Amino acid sequence: MLQLIHVACVCAGHNASRDVVTLVKSVLFHRRNPLHFHFITDTVANRILSSLFQSWMVPSVQVSFYDADELKSEVSWIPNKHYSGIYGLMKLTLTKALPSDLSKVIVLDTDITFATDIAELWGIFRKFTDKQVIGLVENQSDWYLGNLWKNHKPWPALGRGFNTGVILLYLERLRRIGWEQMWRLTAERELMSMLSTSLADQDIFNAFIKQNPVLVHQLPCFWNVQLSDHTRSEQCYTEVSDLKVIHWNSPKKLRVKNKHVEFFRNLYLTFLEYDGNLLRRELFGCPTQASPESLQKALEELDEDDQCYDFRRERLTVHRVHLYFLQYDYTPTEDNTDITLVAQLSMDRLQMLEAICKHWEGPISLALYMSDAEAQQFLRYAQASEVLKNRKNVGYHIVYKEGQFYPVNLVRNVALKNANTPYVFLTDVDFLPMYGLYDYLRKSVVQMDMAHTKKALVVPAFETLRYRLSFPKSKAELLSMLDMGTLYTFRYHVWPKGHAPTNYAKWRTATTPYKVEWEPDFEPYVVVRRECPEYDQRFVGFGWNKVSHIMELDAQEYDLMVLPNAFMIHMPHAPSFDISKFRSSSSYRNCLNTLKDEFHQDLSRKYGSAALKYLTAQRNI
Repeated sequence: MLQLIHVACVCAGHNASRDVVTLVKSVLFHRRNPLHFHFITDTVANRILSSLFQSWMVPSVQVSFYDADELKSEVSWIPNKHYSGIYGLMKLTLTKALPSDLSKVIVLDTDITFATDIAELWGIFRKFTDKQVIGLVENQSDWYLGNLWKNHKPWPALGRGFNTGVILLYLERLRRIGWEQMWRLTAERELMSMLSTSLADQDIFNAFIKQNPVLVHQLPCFWNVQLSDHTRSEQCYTEVSDLKVIHWNSPKKLRVKNKHVEFFRNLYLTFLEYDGNLLRRELFGCPTQASPESLQKALEELDEDDQCYDFRRERLTVHRVHLYFLQYDYTPTEDNTDITLVAQLSMDRLQMLEAICKHWEGPISLALYMSDAEAQQFLRYAQASEVLKNRKNVGYHIVYKEGQFYPVNLVRNVALKNANTPYVFLTDVDFLPMYGLYDYLRKSVVQMDMAHTKKALVVPAFETLRYRLSFPKSKAELLSMLDMGTLYTFRYHVWPKGHAPTNYAKWRTATTPYKVEWEPDFEPYVVVRRECPEYDQRFVGFGWNKVSHIMELDAQEYDLMVLPNAFMIHMPHAPSFDISKFRSSSSYRNCLNTLKDEFHQDLSRKYGSAALKYLTAQRNI
């Protein structure tokens, strides 16, 4: 039976949550043992990482979360100049934060990459003498020698001091010697002359060790090769294959100076872009099911001879989800009328993001269907874009690719569920909203008493076949472009049913909202309350993914109200892979019809007589 290894990490904010995933991938890639990760997190990191691990379903991995807010009072009295802020001091509190029956733990910074099995590091606990309580690697910079510049006065340390990016903590023994009181007394004493810490918890650990050198077990330096400038890291290994752990402990991160930096960078990038789905595979010993029993049962019940097996299998696929991939900041409005634009996209639609942000100043929730490598490309794209960099009210949620279909409704639901406003505008990423639509919709929400009535506000959809369009500034301008043939009503030439019920002829002269009735295949873009039904996830790829949603809104007796002064325009793009599959494969089309029938039956069971009209309509088609 392989021993369970415990790993602790302090993680706060959006960026650290991304970093910790790369660290975890490198650990999982090399490991053979079962692992238990202990994350001390703020609210943001908790939300991101709990959803990620829940959807990742890696076998033989447990995850526990501890609220950093509850620990702040333990360290908030310590002035800290380090960029890590209060979270840089949290490792001092681990004897208190972690379960009292946990005897040993490996503590890691988020900017660590493993190049070996973590069990080797865990095994070093056995080499501790009876008195040793903490394992550390010597600091590889000259910081604690105090000679970096004139009047440089570091905290006291034993020789070169120790780096706290990788720590072996013998919690049981630390509790026994009264660690909590000891580090506090050390910090209080030193702060009388030092006034603040420069390197956060590292200064306090070092001052404590200087007073109690017998308590430290010095780890070989290849367990924490520190890649900040001016370090002796190159003396840690004779061959790069010797090193075990790389620590990117410079604000420069990947741009640091080291003669082997190219090798280190490539190792890091390998895990950054590594397909996390591969880490779900069984790695050792007896199989353990990471997925819930209900999912296992549903998979076993599928009939592999069913011609629609692939569609049904896709519906049961659990996709890894990384919420809030980039910095996100949203303050709710006081009037409860706020609206989030909700959409989904893949790599081939990235170029639409800047334009949408220019047309819609309100909050946006986007789900992006991507591989690990594409997610990193997206990150670089977003960080290089002035428009995207300056927008903090856009939530980007990565749904990682798996399987042969595009799970469009699952991806939409991720965007919908993570909208933080009372109302949502359900759209597609290929559309540009008219200028001022955000403010117009917020006023409409109040005028239509959306808070107390069941309404879906329809935003009429148009399209252009031109890649360069002088975007209309008003309804009058749009109508003139429509008459000139620069614009068309959306899909009128290939799929008129989809939007005909909007009644564009009436819209031309309408000055007040008007009600329209549901008709088969109607798929308008609507504003609804956030608590609307989710999209039906059986529909993957092309076909019926929005139609089914509008049907359910109608079955729930939402009134479909067309807004007289709102519009959106579809921009041209290459056809998606899934529409090509739909057009070329008769079995794809047959399965879609089977799924439609099953959807109708489910709707009838759910809504009774209210759903009968859909069955009748389907038979008449």
